[in-house]
Amino acid sequence: MKPDGCQAVNLLSMKKKYLISGATVVNEGRAFIGSVLINNGLISLVVEGEYHPGSIEGAGDAEIIEAKDKWLFPGVIDDQVHFRDPGLTHKADLFTESRAAVAGGVTSFMEMPNTVPNTLTRKLLEEKYRMAREKSLANFSFYMGASNDNLSEVVMTDPRTVCGIKVFMGASTGNMLVDNLETLEGIFKHAPTLVAVHCEDEETIRANSDRYKEIYGEQVPLYVHHLIRSREACLKSSTLAVNLATKHNTRLHLLHLSTADELALLSDKPANASKRITAEVCVHHLWFSNDDYDRLGSRIKWNPAIKSASDRDALLGALLDGRLDVIATDHAPHTIEEKSGSYFHCPSGGPLVQHSLVAMLEMSRAEKISPAMVVEKMCHAPARIFGIDRRGFIRQGYHADLVLVDPQSPWTVQPENILYKCGWSPFEGEGFHSKITHTFVGGHLAWHQNKFDESHLGERLLFNR
Repeated sequence: MKPDGCQAVNLLSMKKKYLISGATVVNEGRAFIGSVLINNGLISLVVEGEYHPGSIEGAGDAEIIEAKDKWLFPGVIDDQVHFRDPGLTHKADLFTESRAAVAGGVTSFMEMPNTVPNTLTRKLLEEKYRMAREKSLANFSFYMGASNDNLSEVVMTDPRTVCGIKVFMGASTGNMLVDNLETLEGIFKHAPTLVAVHCEDEETIRANSDRYKEIYGEQVPLYVHHLIRSREACLKSSTLAVNLATKHNTRLHLLHLSTADELALLSDKPANASKRITAEVCVHHLWFSNDDYDRLGSRIKWNPAIKSASDRDALLGALLDGRLDVIATDHAPHTIEEKSGSYFHCPSGGPLVQHSLVAMLEMSRAEKISPAMVVEKMCHAPARIFGIDRRGFIRQGYHADLVLVDPQSPWTVQPENILYKCGWSPFEGEGFHSKITHTFVGGHLAWHQNKFDESHLGERLLFNR
């Protein structure tokens, strides 16, 4: 049962019919004025031009959404979030964060296994799916977690119903640091599906931590975070992952790359199911640099750390030329009280799903990336490389996960419009010119006029593998 005691109904036959008319459809590298008919949760028609119910067969009883001067995108697919459920729900949960995601145009998410307990068995994994079916407004999938001692569970992961296997090749919550080379060999050799990795070399990080502790004691300043979680730590671990994947022909996905150095490991081949090694960049690594630590402090303390402006620029270049395939968030909330601790007592991570799309559209407004490329990296590419069934594109017969954006509706991120359970954002005070006006999840209008409709919930993602 959802919070507030509301029963959600997920019957396609009960979903309304909509005609989105006259939008600027941004899809598969094109932008055109078009109309989209939604029926029974699916996209039943995509036509160029501005249409009304009387001119489209089967649309006579559709509710019309006049979308002139708005952009219509496929729903964003975020392949890396931490919604903290179960066990860490004082700072986030599947209900609150899925709502924030939908308000930000994210219609599908893939959530990480470092919850409490860690998701290291199929039984625990299925329990998370059960909770999501009862609480998540967005579509969902969950990674199977790997540890040094659960290879027998990992190799049983179902590639049709589970997005992937998550390996922390760096410090993490609980029993999830995989630093045994024999175990890593086993995971990369026998994984039945995509392996997603967090790459930071733990030995390097410990040595750096000791060095700065000798200089500063317990009062290590936050601006050295990128020197402790250093580029050397990232490159050493990423190189190991790529070498293992190459040796075993593993389907590898490198999460949240943060340095220019790692880009030499990547290919600019098209992002599709046949690309064996793919890579992701997160919004915060494209937006911030180490120059922002003095201003924002722990609010931008992520792992891997935000690095230099030259790293940020190199990541954007690699995104545009195809070496980086996906834009995600690594949404990882903590309370502001937790974030107020000293360096070694302040957790890494921050909330982002509500603001990821509008932040990238702000970069588009600055002519750093086109709207079509934003859609490619946030919608199309995740769908292709994970093999998601009928999502990520505006195509007839696909699930109607759609987002309408007003590109000329300025607003400012303020505490009263932040929807994360933790109540804060690293973008607080930032002005954006684009606003999400409508979000459809499986044909259900889940977000409109700054309000949620929770009468239908999201669905479990399926994968064509």
